[in-house]
Amino acid sequence: MYFPFFYDPTFILLIPAFIIAIYAQFKVKATFNKYSQQYASRGLSGAEVARELLREQGINDVAVRQIGGHLSDHYDPGEKVLNLSREVYGSRSLAAIGVAAHEAGHAIQDATGYKPLAIRASLVPAANIGSSWGIPLAIFGFFLGSEFMVGLGLVIFIGALLFHLVTLPVEFNASNRAIRLLVDGGYLSGNELTGVKKVLRAAAFTYVAATLVALANLLRILMLFGMSRDE
Repeated sequence: MYFPFFYDPTFILLIPAFIIAIYAQFKVKATFNKYSQQYASRGLSGAEVARELLREQGINDVAVRQIGGHLSDHYDPGEKVLNLSREVYGSRSLAAIGVAAHEAGHAIQDATGYKPLAIRASLVPAANIGSSWGIPLAIFGFFLGSEFMVGLGLVIFIGALLFHLVTLPVEFNASNRAIRLLVDGGYLSGNELTGVKKVLRAAAFTYVAATLVALANLLRILMLFGMSRDE
């Protein structure tokens, strides 16, 4: 089968996944912005909530720090640091509390030996290589007529896909822990809890969208592998 040079016939598979990913990014930003304007009655900032949740769980070796960037919040298990962006660290908003509690959930996962978190950390090198080289190798292999190169791209990309698949339970679990701890600790009222849940659901949807993009790329490589074998 002939295709014009440099034309990837499988690219169309990415369009639905990209649309979902773009919508997910729009949704999380819109939801975060909405609930950044609504404040919890208890008056604690995101950083204060994170520290309180960690203290209640007996975790005293994790620092809570402010970092730059927008929605750059993350937990670093290697450094034992919970990094919060400026709009989360010092804000008393429902959005800030939800994000801070979620990241505290990751620190609690680490402290309690939650295995999917450790598995995800071990997959980071493979994910970096797979996301950078899997698709290019497969496409170049297809145009060069190299079944081996396409197959190599497939094997390498599996590391990136596994990372996305393991990320889903890690993120959902962190959000569930956050909600449970916020409720048990009396940090939020009923209406406030609804807002925090919406923020965390929107954030979780971005991980689902990223996984769908990875699955679409896997299908692309499988199609390229099949077409390279037919040539």
